[in-house]
Amino acid sequence: MATPYVTDETGGKYIASTQRPDGTWRKQRRVKEGYVPQEEVPVYENKYVKFFKSKPELPPGLSPEATAPVTPSRPEGGEPGLSKTAKRNLKRKEKRRQQQEKGEAEALSRTLDKVSLGETAQLPSAPQGSRAAPAAASEQPDSAVTTEKAKKIKSLKKKLRQVEELQQRIQAGAISQPSKEQLEKLARRRALQEELEDLELGL
Repeated sequence: MATPYVTDETGGKYIASTQRPDGTWRKQRRVKEGYVPQEEVPVYENKYVKFFKSKPELPPGLSPEATAPVTPSRPEGGEPGLSKTAKRNLKRKEKRRQQQEKGEAEALSRTLDKVSLGETAQLPSAPQGSRAAPAAASEQPDSAVTTEKAKKIKSLKKKLRQVEELQQRIQAGAISQPSKEQLEKLARRRALQEELEDLELGL
């Protein structure tokens, strides 16, 4: 709020008398030449604030016309305004994404082939060409069967070893009264050996 000045006949300036909130009056005051009222004194700014306020928004040497928005024509390398490295990285990401999609598509087609091959194998009137494909697909289950047989052989050998150890402990006298389960284990020895021989011959 500007201070109201009163000028008298002699040319002197005065601050007019004002009323206080309690109702009393302030007397008018004479103002010297060059006086600036408190409200009109500019706020102090240190040199750093002044520097940053005077500093232009643009980097040194760049004209404002250069920063005007231009409708960029999209370069063939990808996004506009990207560096070479960023463009290269974008290409790599795109390539990886395409490879993943391709791998997923191949896996899906393989599973579909297995399903469709399984269905055609059940049909008696399937053409000769489609019967050759299930033979190739059946090679994988054969490997699964052989691993299954190998596991069974391993478990049978382990059981036979346990039976032999039990028999040795009984003969050595470590076990004087074998339990019912131990006797059953000993009785199964011959059956385990036969089963093991059959599996080994089947491989």
